[in-house]
Amino acid sequence: MLTSREELRELRSKYSSSLKEEKQKILVCAGTGCISSGSLEIFAELQKILEREGINCSVELQEEPHENSVGLKKSGCHGFCEMGPLLRIEPQGYLYVMVKLEDCEEIIKKTIIAGEHIARLAYSKDGIVYKKQEEIPFYKKQTRHVLEHCGHIDATSIKEYLGIGGYSALEKALFDMSGEEIVNMISDAGLRGRGGGGFPTGRKWSQVRKQTAAAKYIVCNGDEGDPGAFMDRSIMEGDPHRMLEGMMIAGIACGAANGYIYVRAEYPMAVSRLRGAITQAESMGLLGDNILGSNFSFHLHINRGAGAFVCGEGSALTASIEGKRGMPRVKPPRTVEHGLFDKPTVLNNVETFANVPLIINKGVEWYRSLGPIKSPGTKAFALTGNIENTGLIEVPMGTTLREVVFEVGGGMRDGADFKAVQIGGPSGGCLTQKDLDIPLDFDSLVQPGAMIGSGGLVVMDSNTCMVEVARFFMNFTQNESCGKCVPCRGGTKQMLSVLERIVAGEGRDGDIELLMELADMVSSTALCGLGKTAAFPVMSTIKNFKEEYEAHIYKKYCPVGSCQKLKKMTIDADLCRGCSKCSKICPVTAISGKIKEPFVINPETCIKCGACISACPFHAIKEA
Repeated sequence: MLTSREELRELRSKYSSSLKEEKQKILVCAGTGCISSGSLEIFAELQKILEREGINCSVELQEEPHENSVGLKKSGCHGFCEMGPLLRIEPQGYLYVMVKLEDCEEIIKKTIIAGEHIARLAYSKDGIVYKKQEEIPFYKKQTRHVLEHCGHIDATSIKEYLGIGGYSALEKALFDMSGEEIVNMISDAGLRGRGGGGFPTGRKWSQVRKQTAAAKYIVCNGDEGDPGAFMDRSIMEGDPHRMLEGMMIAGIACGAANGYIYVRAEYPMAVSRLRGAITQAESMGLLGDNILGSNFSFHLHINRGAGAFVCGEGSALTASIEGKRGMPRVKPPRTVEHGLFDKPTVLNNVETFANVPLIINKGVEWYRSLGPIKSPGTKAFALTGNIENTGLIEVPMGTTLREVVFEVGGGMRDGADFKAVQIGGPSGGCLTQKDLDIPLDFDSLVQPGAMIGSGGLVVMDSNTCMVEVARFFMNFTQNESCGKCVPCRGGTKQMLSVLERIVAGEGRDGDIELLMELADMVSSTALCGLGKTAAFPVMSTIKNFKEEYEAHIYKKYCPVGSCQKLKKMTIDADLCRGCSKCSKICPVTAISGKIKEPFVINPETCIKCGACISACPFHAIKEA
């Protein structure tokens, strides 16, 4: 149990030396994505082989010198999810991709024992083999600060976090700074909330600090419900102590003694890592009463959400923590005045808190050197969709969409043409070809009708139907509506019914205008921020791809041929030999004709299943 900053410094120095004594380390990605691909089995196999070969295997940081041992660690997400399971070898910096169980023997004998690089396990592109992780274009184009430890340390070890300087920002904030100085520093750095609209973090902290209530709370929003988003999950899994440290500093700044982490139950690994981190910090005296011998006490609690998207909204989230149904309330009063348990509350997301130790340690000028003046720092994005490199990335604010898609992401998959990016999930909008050079920051995205949101980037190619994209997101939003207010409950339902009608080939004249009218109503009158942004995907797709809506409505035709109910099956009479195979396999008897004469398809009966196309030996049946 640490009782002073001196003891903390001694322990940090001790663990730093221990890390340096580990001459070799194998870091197996134990993020959710790689675990699902078998990384834990690979970890167990590596451990077994090391023990069989008589190599001292250290799965935890050893405090005594251990020059001949190999550190075998479960790290957080490396980010390059497309290539998982991932394995990093230090100090060489080798990254092995798509590792299989049968590769483990070779990795130990060739790389760990003989020091050789295994080219076949390395990432390669266009004939170039990239030995080191930092050389791979996916990583080389990034600026990883918030994610710098993910994939590089044991995600389950407070010892390793201390060994790389962990809790030094807490120490500085606790002993060298006043609460006001902390708030001013966060304000001067220009840190904006990374979970939505980018509200200034320092201003929020200042408002809570000014409140005179006896009790105040620090709440971390780890709910992350956007489809395709996993930034916060990766931080909680890969570097949980940094987030805890940021929350504790917020507690010092605002005069709060309790913090709550709201994380969805669908993130069991994140919950487990957070619980472990809290237990470790408490056992060392870095959490609890009179931290490091000071008069500051701080306790952390974890609340698991049931997966309701609306609980990402601040007032719904605090209601859920209180044991009530997660539903937004009318504002004002705001959370900073009457939040959790009706007390002043700081509410930020995981990535926001993870930025705080960086600012405290490295200073305002350093932080402002990253990104544009009004949106400094970096931003983590979850890059998914029809793109070559999917995964977790971090780039400076203001990086263009073109750089993200074509440099970090490696461009479109299978040589397809870029079409659009849905940014910000169901609350965001579409960015198109004309927006490729737009800076990705809070202010620049306002004009094209989009927002960064939590940071999900779903990349779509020329084979994507944008009407179906709008329907997908509206279906998600409508299902996740809490139902409290009529505009969101009823408005999204009506918008969804119109969109479903359009993709089914039953669109009507005036549907586009009806959608825009409903969108304006929902956006203007919905109770909470989630409702107000629910129509954004529809509005942005109509704005940028109106011709696709018109083709669906007036021509009963999907330009990319992806809407099943708009497909038409036809038989080329010149190619048909009248063999009747198509007729025999049709599940709804939609095909008729005479043997040795061309058959025909009844469009009223046909369900467009495609069975006839596969059955025809003469390739006479076409899909239009």
